[in-house]
Amino acid sequence: MREIVEKLREVEAEIARRKKEDFLAKYNAGEKKHEKQLAFHKCQKRNRWVFGGNRSGKTECGAVECVYLARGIHPYRQNKAMVAGWVVSLSAQVQRDVAQKKILHYLRKDWIEEIVMSSGRKDSPESGVIDFIRVKSALGGSSVIGFKSCDQGREKFQGTSLDFVWFDEEPPEDIYLECRMRVMDREGEIFGTMTPLKGLTFLYQEIYMNRHDDPEVWYEFMEWKDNPYLSEKEAKAMERVLDEQQLQARRYGRFSTAEGLVYPEFDERLHVIEPFSVPKEWQDMISIDPGLNNPLSAHWYAVDYDDNVYVVYEHFAAGRDIDFHAEEIKRICRLLDWKKDGKGRVCALIDSAANQRTLSGVKNVCELFYERDILVNPNVQKDLFAGIARVKSYLNQNNGLPNIYIFNTCVNLIRELKGYFWGSGDTPRKTDDHALDEMRYYLMGKPKKPLLTEEKTVIQKDKERKLRALKAKRRTV
Repeated sequence: MREIVEKLREVEAEIARRKKEDFLAKYNAGEKKHEKQLAFHKCQKRNRWVFGGNRSGKTECGAVECVYLARGIHPYRQNKAMVAGWVVSLSAQVQRDVAQKKILHYLRKDWIEEIVMSSGRKDSPESGVIDFIRVKSALGGSSVIGFKSCDQGREKFQGTSLDFVWFDEEPPEDIYLECRMRVMDREGEIFGTMTPLKGLTFLYQEIYMNRHDDPEVWYEFMEWKDNPYLSEKEAKAMERVLDEQQLQARRYGRFSTAEGLVYPEFDERLHVIEPFSVPKEWQDMISIDPGLNNPLSAHWYAVDYDDNVYVVYEHFAAGRDIDFHAEEIKRICRLLDWKKDGKGRVCALIDSAANQRTLSGVKNVCELFYERDILVNPNVQKDLFAGIARVKSYLNQNNGLPNIYIFNTCVNLIRELKGYFWGSGDTPRKTDDHALDEMRYYLMGKPKKPLLTEEKTVIQKDKERKLRALKAKRRTV
């Protein structure tokens, strides 16, 4: 009897020890939840990236994702009994101090079948550099988590078929491309966690701007306030010693240059929405930035009863004549059942430069549009800095809610908002701004209602509450 009791005590002690060491079970399991970490794990895309500030919790979710996959216990994906993946760090030292340390933290010792070291002792793996870990799968097989460092060179990344690759910080482009080849035949996945300290690198174009329109690309920005376990006092102390460029990267996880973004307020997760059927009474105006060799940009704007602006459609094309653009604008108006004036003409704003006749032209652009039943008004306000201030006020009102929403089909406007940087001389770089110009013309010509200062009605308060809930939901999708 005594022996049985002792055995039971040993089993209970072992269970208690394992629970104490099971940091994976404690991950995001408390009252406080890191919602953006959960959004990363829930996302089904095959090329996922977290652009996070320091101490925002980005590395944690990368390490946990590796353990989930290797153990076959991922809560949001189809699990496999045997997988192979790589953890890629910038150097062997960084691997040991960051990614490897996090993997060992979340990988319980009784889940480990074998550890093979590149250097150091396997009975003390945290002190050395690991080559790979063989992990017991909860589904009965075994998985391998291998470790690589970018300083090994591209050749060391060849030849292997993988189920996943985690990049802890930004790799060189050739290694990124090589790793994409490694997951191709297994239809595996790439995910990365990084603080964008190097400026506008290839990942800015590849992931953030998504220059190839890859439907499998997903990203999220993660900042200090997203981490519910980070001390607010410490965050404020650190904020005081960082300049604006450092703050954008190290707090918000945003790409930046020495000059900075013109519209850092723009948040694709918040301002970009799914299209819906817009009531006819919301229809307001079309705005055009003309171009023949350069792109002609036109957008259709609607306004709801609370003065919120919706950008509902886009026409964007280069190298085409007025006949083409006029027919496209009228086609889209028919598609949207867009309003017309008393003579059946479409009305629009246009850059005042369209009113100028060139030496080689008999008629100006405005006259050419008039002849095609598009009544364009060139009397727009073009003050650049007042216009930028107006756009900023629509992106972020004083109450924290946006005043403008863009349908996700307006891809060129979204691209320009994300990539609009200040240049030399305290003016924006004059590239890729055609859609932004005509949006500025429209917003500058639209009187903006002042924010309510009197006591709000119950209905108004309920609407703001629902808008905030929608904002929080979009940030986690």
